[in-house]
Amino acid sequence: MSRQIVLDTNCLVQMISLHSPYRPVWQAFRDGRYTLCVSNDILTEYNEILERVANAAVAHNIVNAIARSPYTRMIDPQYRFGLIEQDPDDNKFVDCAIIAGADYIVSEDAHFRILADIPFPSVAVIRLDEFIKDLDLG
Repeated sequence: MSRQIVLDTNCLVQMISLHSPYRPVWQAFRDGRYTLCVSNDILTEYNEILERVANAAVAHNIVNAIARSPYTRMIDPQYRFGLIEQDPDDNKFVDCAIIAGADYIVSEDAHFRILADIPFPSVAVIRLDEFIKDLDLG
């Protein structure tokens, strides 16, 4: 069974450039090497940020590719855990990971470090470099 992960927006942005060292992580998703768990709130954030750093067409294409992928699992969190107080907007990723039973969240955001100190519900967080190693991409 493939890994189920939640991907923070900062990591998605790093993966989409054709010249990024993290591009293989995007290709691994397209090849079905892992399952990406997302909610509507996460897809909305992906779109907003991608429009800002690229443009509307790129944002639409990436979000559409994620939404239509057979390797995407749509999650609809009905409960808000509120585990990250410093940046409550990050909780959409945590809630999705908990409800999905994801293996971990992939993020470079320091706000997620607080999760290591919360015993329940347990949510693992790894960085992109660790994820590349976990996928055996480099």
